[in-house]
Amino acid sequence: MPNNRVITMKSRFVDLHLRPPIDQIDEIRMLIEKSAELGYGMVGLTFPADVKREHIEHFRKTCADIGLDFAARVDLTPKNGGELLSTLKKVRGKFEVVAVNCQTKEVYIQAAKDRRVDLISSVLGEHRRSFFSASEARLASEKSAALEVNLAPLLYLEGFRRIQLMSALRREILVACKFDVPIVLSSGADSPRLLRKPDDYAFLAYLIGLDLHAAELALSANPRSIVERNRSKMGLNYICPGVYLVKRGEDCWKR
Repeated sequence: MPNNRVITMKSRFVDLHLRPPIDQIDEIRMLIEKSAELGYGMVGLTFPADVKREHIEHFRKTCADIGLDFAARVDLTPKNGGELLSTLKKVRGKFEVVAVNCQTKEVYIQAAKDRRVDLISSVLGEHRRSFFSASEARLASEKSAALEVNLAPLLYLEGFRRIQLMSALRREILVACKFDVPIVLSSGADSPRLLRKPDDYAFLAYLIGLDLHAAELALSANPRSIVERNRSKMGLNYICPGVYLVKRGEDCWKR
């Protein structure tokens, strides 16, 4: 593995979905370094739900060494709403980003109405069926869940399958915009060859219905706000939504 280090200035752009094979350290390092070179200031790295905290902290330090902010992420693909609820109890306090890949309408509805879910999307891949309709969008808007759009498939799919995916994404984005659901653009990349600059993704998003300003928000403020919100919740002073501990112990009596 090369010893040269890539140091980047902090950028407002975020890619919340890097998903390399978690046991291939060199591949992960290359993906992180490529993200820094392309101009990202924060990346989200996907881990299995049972990952050890030491493993997460190792990559947090790796990112810090090259000037990247790091967010630990878990991708859930539950078969039904009950499985989703059970899994959320185990993972919510461990990861800064919880994403749900929705294979059924039942899962989509449950994910959209649960405040513990940050990102909802249809399953990443070649065969995409969209369950994101007005009812799911209304729930997501009320509970602050965001719609995630992974852009890597638009790079490697060809012909009719790419057209089919673009059509599904346009419909989802149209619904999200109608109900003020935040949109997050991510790469969904498992290899450095699928990464692109933020500007490239913004122009690619234009093809699926996002104007340049909306695309830039989806690559910066929207994903960053999710991480910052969850970091505050994971802090010792968080009590419940909107309630934080200001003083502790004897300090409460001091004027």
